[in-house]
Amino acid sequence: MTRAEEFEQLRPLLFSIAYRLLSSVSEAEDVVQEAWLRWEATPTRPASPKAFLSAIVSRISIDVLRSARVRREEYVGPWFPEPLLTDPYEDPEHSAELADSVSMAALLLLERLSPLERAVFVLREVFGFGFGEIASAVGRSEAACRQLVVRARRHMDEGRPRFEADRTEREELAGRFLEAFRDGDVNGLTALLAADVQMVGDGGGKAPQWADRFVGAENVARMLAALVPLFARIGAEMEPHEVNGQPGAIFRDRDGRVLNTWALDILDGQIQTLRTVSNPDKLGHVGPVADAWAALREGSGSTSP
Repeated sequence: MTRAEEFEQLRPLLFSIAYRLLSSVSEAEDVVQEAWLRWEATPTRPASPKAFLSAIVSRISIDVLRSARVRREEYVGPWFPEPLLTDPYEDPEHSAELADSVSMAALLLLERLSPLERAVFVLREVFGFGFGEIASAVGRSEAACRQLVVRARRHMDEGRPRFEADRTEREELAGRFLEAFRDGDVNGLTALLAADVQMVGDGGGKAPQWADRFVGAENVARMLAALVPLFARIGAEMEPHEVNGQPGAIFRDRDGRVLNTWALDILDGQIQTLRTVSNPDKLGHVGPVADAWAALREGSGSTSP
């Protein structure tokens, strides 16, 4: 197997590690590309390409994450990860951990950890790396890595997200919810929402907030119903789609350009959280991005610039 073939075989794993560390599709892709350049420039072939490349990706991601922290502290409004439509890495042995760890709820919890804690937790708890490999990847002793994992587990366990265990039931409920939204059915929406449901939007100050922050089943249902005629006036189309491993949808304008994404957290037969991402900087990998301000003006009947 050539060096390029080895790298391509490991690319899904490398991207999946980087995305969980950075919560950004674009930054994860940049990290993987940098890892390829370093791999190509390495004069000798490592005994374990997987361990070698995972270490490179982890170290670069830690550096990026440290600099990103400042930007996120200055972010306008709620901050959410870039929506991930498909996780390229599959591993039956760790399928449950992989699915839960890529959800927006889990990624937001990971934001509470230090960059080192986050890297050690992801490599150990999600991907099942041994402590020797982890120590090499982050430049710490095995004992230090074990302590980092203990601390990270404690932080994560305090708010670990729970989701509907039965995937079929979860998808069926999401389908009923999206159908009720399409029909503007307030009663139908309310029946599917948890009493304390939250609807939160991330526009980053660069897009209108179709829904900024609403709490409570009645408030959220009425807000959703109010969006229906607005979306209809701009010819918006709703495409049900898994987002970050959970049921969700992509909204596009009449020309197929992306307006925003929705991700749903479902538990106990009800929708607990609805997170929307409309910041255009986070949607480029989903497809061509719409001018959301122009869409809002059209939808509201405004002719002002």
